Amino acid sequence: MKSQGTSLITKMNGDLNEVERIRSLIRKGEGLTIEFKESGRALSKSVYQSVCAFLNRNGGNILLGVADDGRITGIDQGNISRIKREFASTLNNREKISPPPYLALNEIDMGGVTILQVFVPESSQVHRCAGRIFDRSEDGDIDITGNTRSVAELYIRKQNSYSENRIYPHAELADLREDLIARVRKIAGIQRKDHPWMRMDDMELLKSAQLHQVNLETGKSGITLAGILLLGKDESILSAVPHHRTDLILRIKNVDRYDDRDVVHTNLIDSYDRIMAFIAKHLPDPFHLERDTRVSLRELIFREIASNILIHREYSNPFPAKLIIGKDDVRTENSNKSHGFGLIDPKSFSPFPKNPVIARFFREIGRADELGSGVRNLTKYGEAYGGRMPELMEGDIFRTIVYLPTADKKDVTTEVTMEVTTEVAMEVLFLSAFHGEMSRRELQARLGLKNAEHFRQKYIVPALESGLIEMTIPDKPKSRLQQYRLTEKGGKELEEMRKKQPFGR
Repeated sequence: MKSQGTSLITKMNGDLNEVERIRSLIRKGEGLTIEFKESGRALSKSVYQSVCAFLNRNGGNILLGVADDGRITGIDQGNISRIKREFASTLNNREKISPPPYLALNEIDMGGVTILQVFVPESSQVHRCAGRIFDRSEDGDIDITGNTRSVAELYIRKQNSYSENRIYPHAELADLREDLIARVRKIAGIQRKDHPWMRMDDMELLKSAQLHQVNLETGKSGITLAGILLLGKDESILSAVPHHRTDLILRIKNVDRYDDRDVVHTNLIDSYDRIMAFIAKHLPDPFHLERDTRVSLRELIFREIASNILIHREYSNPFPAKLIIGKDDVRTENSNKSHGFGLIDPKSFSPFPKNPVIARFFREIGRADELGSGVRNLTKYGEAYGGRMPELMEGDIFRTIVYLPTADKKDVTTEVTMEVTTEVAMEVLFLSAFHGEMSRRELQARLGLKNAEHFRQKYIVPALESGLIEMTIPDKPKSRLQQYRLTEKGGKELEEMRKKQPFGR
């Protein structure tokens, strides 16, 4: 009972802190980084103009359900869900906002009256609303589309503020990995069947993802640092960023050196996979139920850790990124363009994307969540995983600490070995289930698994991304007639795993 009471008090304090934070914003009044909109029943187009202006300037907060004079008018309860859906849908419509940002409306109870708040971070890109470019001033949103000088200054400011936008005029498509571009196009199509990248050639994809830009100050165009880091050949990456390195270390028995190590110099997509593989190799994944479905705490937590260490790194800084697995915790360090200093409070945290182009690319291929949700998941599941809230420290070096399950401290190696063996066994069983072309339902029934979405995310999607299986109707991923079959690669991998393991025959 005591722990429940403590939890309730903590929640109440968190709610009160959030309300006070919003009241503090309201007291400041509208200005460069704060905008009020009544929007009681519907959203006006001016909301999206403000979103565009904040993205293009310094970021800020938009409060829906607050009058211009600061009176809290609230949002009609019956309209909240519809407004949130409309907001998300409009932001994903390139004819409305381009390029689309990843934002979410946050419901806040202001003492019986609900308002909606959205934090809009500064973007490294220039955004348009309905084809127009808006900038922000103390007086509100300004349409600068026809002002050539203001538009040019905006582009120059963006390119100079974010190192990911640095242009390499002599870099060519030949400096990028053709197979990796094809892979991300395929992954994006799995994530969203109508993804525009599916219809683009390689250069069009680069431009769409802001990985090929024009410097309006010099007139030079080319592939950006973000493009090289995400899709470049290893030699191209090390030529542009010689210090690029992610150091993965296991330090349990040999605390002076290491028990295992992987030094990663490659592109960010393969780097992500290497980080997750190192985590799966060395960390336990205790049984955890959410509602009636088992979820992988390890994956939920370290998916955010892996994406964070790659997405939010300041790549102009030679400080090497590190992930160190110890006996009691996992610690990470990476260079950072800081927006503050000290321990981060997840309840009042306002996320600032350090590399928005890279972040957006990761979200397009399902390697990262919307801005801010990752921190919430990390704190939520991190406490369930290690019994203590993870710690995130902002500064010139960004640091995280995730605590490990205490029950596994004495025999981590044995537990991890069992976990990895189980995962390999399940992969063998999954691939062995194929007999010609089979539907998702047939495959799921063969494995005795009940949750369709879990099966899709845990088995179908990774196998498609890895090229182990393929769709019979690839141009219609969600067709009711869709079936799957092993590829030649999948068949070979199955045989290799069968040779190495005593199961699955």
